Amino acid sequence: RRQELREKYRLERDKRLRAEGNEQYIEPVGRYAHFVEDSYVDPAPRDPITRDVEVVVIGAGFAGLSAGAHLAMQGITDVWLIDGAGDVGGVWYWNRYPGAMCDTAAMVYLPLLEETNYLPSAKYIHAPEIFAHAQRIARTFNLYDHALFSTNVAELRWDESRDRWLVTTNRGDRLSARYVITGTGPLHRPKLPGIDGIESYEGHAFHTSRWDYDYTGGTPEGAPMVNLADKRVGIIGTGATAVQCIPHLAKTAKDLFVFQRTPSSIDIRNNHPLTEADTANLPNGWQREWLMNFVTLQTGQFADVDYVMDGWTDITKRIRDRVVAEMGESGGRFDPALMARAYEDCDDEKMEEIRARVDAIVKDPATAEGLKPWYRQLCKRPCFHDEFLPVFNQPNVHLVDTMGQGVRKMDAHGLWVGDEYYELDCVIFASGFEVGTSYARRSGFDIVGRDETVLSEAWADGMESLHGIHVVDFPNLFVTGPNQGANLWSNITHNLTEAGNTIATIITHAKEMGAEVVEPDEAAVDAWIGAIEAVGRRGLLGGGDCTPGYYNNEGKEMGRRELLNSSGYPEGSLAYFRYIDAWRNDGAFAGLKFSPAAG
Repeated sequence: RRQELREKYRLERDKRLRAEGNEQYIEPVGRYAHFVEDSYVDPAPRDPITRDVEVVVIGAGFAGLSAGAHLAMQGITDVWLIDGAGDVGGVWYWNRYPGAMCDTAAMVYLPLLEETNYLPSAKYIHAPEIFAHAQRIARTFNLYDHALFSTNVAELRWDESRDRWLVTTNRGDRLSARYVITGTGPLHRPKLPGIDGIESYEGHAFHTSRWDYDYTGGTPEGAPMVNLADKRVGIIGTGATAVQCIPHLAKTAKDLFVFQRTPSSIDIRNNHPLTEADTANLPNGWQREWLMNFVTLQTGQFADVDYVMDGWTDITKRIRDRVVAEMGESGGRFDPALMARAYEDCDDEKMEEIRARVDAIVKDPATAEGLKPWYRQLCKRPCFHDEFLPVFNQPNVHLVDTMGQGVRKMDAHGLWVGDEYYELDCVIFASGFEVGTSYARRSGFDIVGRDETVLSEAWADGMESLHGIHVVDFPNLFVTGPNQGANLWSNITHNLTEAGNTIATIITHAKEMGAEVVEPDEAAVDAWIGAIEAVGRRGLLGGGDCTPGYYNNEGKEMGRRELLNSSGYPEGSLAYFRYIDAWRNDGAFAGLKFSPAAG
């Protein structure tokens, strides 16, 4: 049976392999150029700002907010946020599509809950509540005081004569900053599928991150989209975003056509409100304990209790328990083959359950077969939803299984899948955000460091950093994100809060010792990168069985660049969090150099 399953996985993967890899996606240009603009607010007029500041934070999502909050907690308040959006929130500012919510439990996903004295309303919460929490963080730590919204950085350049960063914007601002923190993130710049004729479509079209409620009716809070009652709507994509908005579209659209390249793995969500019984008597420091418990279990380690109890921890607990059982039978012997066997057995078991759930819910056998995922669970981001599968029993909802090929062509009035034509009033692109493109392209600007070193050129063969934060020839610059750090994608905000804490601690230490230039030692960066390269991108991702997606460079072989741009600490997420906590608290700051200012 296992061999048959591997062959099935291989065949399904091979259907979807494309030589272009990540290049199969295109930027929103031409008639779609407005997809990268802010459709939610009109920029408020203001005069340009010219001044010296202590810290500029580029990006006001949870990365920037976490950094700003930790700086405020350390007494550093001359902190300026810059973001192209009209408010804080990052991806949760942009994602206002119906049904938008996080698929990681709110008690661990929402950062700084204790610090803001807030508890979420449910185990999994919807986008408006997440956005409101981002605003709460900004208010709590007075980060709105120096916030420049609807503002894009045009250039970031190191001034060697003053040991400061010169930050210029598209609104004429010129800020001279002692330190710069980039929190631009991978989930804000929409991408589109490279469909032949995509520009020729004349019907209504929008991207899920720029939802057009003027066209659909409804609200982010869930009011019905009544304007779709006479519309034939097509949605391209069945990833995490589509899984959440499709049930809402299905309630009102005359006909909804779901164009699928690869089905998602849809596990039970079982969401429920959090009651006083769930949140009473939480001790001081509870959220850090929950965070470490979650990453411990999610990475297959041992913990006495599971605070979160969700689909992320389920499979790794199964693997762990099977390893323990087999070690008991074999007299306590452990080796990598045992771990691999336990993983395969547990993953096969889990995915059989996922596919059986499709059969149990979806009545039409052909539709059910099309919705079954044939790959290992962690090849793509797992989804958790209880309303998605049932909508395919509605007569107005039509699964268009493209058999891994995607949409072939578009024209003025619709699109083709193979030789079949679908005339549509509206096309919704649920094609996600740019992840694998260059740092400069995603952020919209380049960074020029010491000796005119350009970051995109320095990283042409892959990201090189210390701890995922510090870069040689870019002093006083701090990069935030998961890569080359914990690389914990199941709970992205945990990466960001740890980075914010680390950066604030470093800047505070520099101030206390009278240093104004902080940069990594080149040997320390080489050692960090060498350790990552020596191990490669290991993990429970299914290797060659994996269907293409942004987790694995769209199935294209990973070179050094792709490896470095997607890898984390070789010993894993839990080990990184423990390492960086000890590193920032021992006072030595090994690998960093602290120097007085040139001027």
